[in-house]
Amino acid sequence: MTSQPISRRQLLKQSFCFSAAMLAGNDLLRAADAPSSAGASHFLMIGDWGWNDDLQGQTAVAQGMARYVTAAAIKPEALFLLGDNFYGPFKGGTDCPRWKTQFSDMYPKSTFPGPCHAILGNHDYDDEPVAKLAAELGYAEAHPGTRWNLPAKWYRLELTQAGKPLASVLMLDSNYHNKVVSLTPQEKSDQLAWLKAELEKPSTAPWRVVMGHHPLFSSGAHGDNPEIITAWDKLFREHQVHFYFAGHDHDLQHLEFEGHPTSFVVSGGGGANIREPGKDGRGPFAKGVFGFTHLEVTRERFVVRHLDAKCNLLHAFAKLPDGTWSPLS
Repeated sequence: MTSQPISRRQLLKQSFCFSAAMLAGNDLLRAADAPSSAGASHFLMIGDWGWNDDLQGQTAVAQGMARYVTAAAIKPEALFLLGDNFYGPFKGGTDCPRWKTQFSDMYPKSTFPGPCHAILGNHDYDDEPVAKLAAELGYAEAHPGTRWNLPAKWYRLELTQAGKPLASVLMLDSNYHNKVVSLTPQEKSDQLAWLKAELEKPSTAPWRVVMGHHPLFSSGAHGDNPEIITAWDKLFREHQVHFYFAGHDHDLQHLEFEGHPTSFVVSGGGGANIREPGKDGRGPFAKGVFGFTHLEVTRERFVVRHLDAKCNLLHAFAKLPDGTWSPLS
């Protein structure tokens, strides 16, 4: 595994706070590094966000994202929601009041006007007392005009930029081993066949991205996931997948492996109780903190930034279409 830890000096140079950035010129992107291009597409990402008890963490992250996009003068084209969208009771299903308090009001259209592309986590399979799975899959049909997008357990997105293909994004259901409810054996087989077929399709998009709730590899509390490693990792290598984004571990991570084309990124600090990652020496980055992830994408460069709820930049790196990556200082 290639472990290129960020030095303390680099980390201090990367770190910033919202108030300082506002005084410095209202451009948080320049506080992090020189932007790829004025024409970049911007996306925000959170996982494990719909906590059912104390909403202080979720609220802090949502408010942090709002401050960030305002100060940085960016308009996120979409939010990516990496599963465990709702924990705990969900009375009312598609009409549960939590859709308003923890989704539409928490991430208002005025700040986040784009679609919110969701995937399913293990807690989204819970029945407490209504099946959240059915509610999440059926919400868009029940509420036309919503930004919520979860058309199926797995689906494909084609992102474009200035009319040209930008990224092929495969949204997967990683619920392979939930003790209560998960994908059936037939669904696992069907999804795997679909994944192979989608990765084999020719594409002129420079970026190939996969998202799932559970990490393949993780320095977090849950560790590596042998079942989905067996199912997916060979395909990621064979088809040169650039990124795999996940949640599940309630932290922020970035893992790189020597000779592996895929950067493994965890963004699980959206609101659920935080867990500090283990100290297994893997990296280059792992931290238990409420926070979110900013993706800045052009056809030439893909930048990933992890920020905490106060908009402090914790870690950032850039990747090129040929698979090379580098930390940003």
